[in-house]
Amino acid sequence: MARLLELYRSEIVPALQESLGVRNRMAVPRLEKIVVSMGVGEASREKTKMDEAVESLAKITGQKPQLRRAKKSVSNFKLRAGMPVGCRVTLRGQRMYEFVERLINAAVPRLRDFRGLNPRSFDGHGNYSMGIADESIFPEAGQGVIGQSQGMNITFITTAKNDTQGRELLTRMGMPFRRTE
Repeated sequence: MARLLELYRSEIVPALQESLGVRNRMAVPRLEKIVVSMGVGEASREKTKMDEAVESLAKITGQKPQLRRAKKSVSNFKLRAGMPVGCRVTLRGQRMYEFVERLINAAVPRLRDFRGLNPRSFDGHGNYSMGIADESIFPEAGQGVIGQSQGMNITFITTAKNDTQGRELLTRMGMPFRRTE
């Protein structure tokens, strides 16, 4: 079992019950899933870029990515409907908690000029989104494999009813949010 999942069940749930005033353990907010996505704009010109992105995302998440295709044709971008434009992975369960643990403990501290994550990136329903400009902060990505730095979006979907509950959950899990004075 992932250490973060064990920590969540033993310490975070009772602490959230007390701080949020929830009596039922099942009503406590929890992580439902994490979606990691990469947009690859150069894939329309170079087919190898998409293969590199898929391989890199598979190494980082430990799961095979799903290809995302263009819905519309855009002549200015030389893009036709059905061409691959990105990839994504949806993590749940054990892999999700392992990914969060690696993200918080290994990857996020390696960000350049890191002062904390933006605490305002919640959507109003307790879900949090963040963007990473360079995938090389993950140890699994490896420095020599990447031809060009590729960014990614990470979305944490929670069962929280509002942003304060979602922020409380992620803070207790160890997410390093920037302090707001």
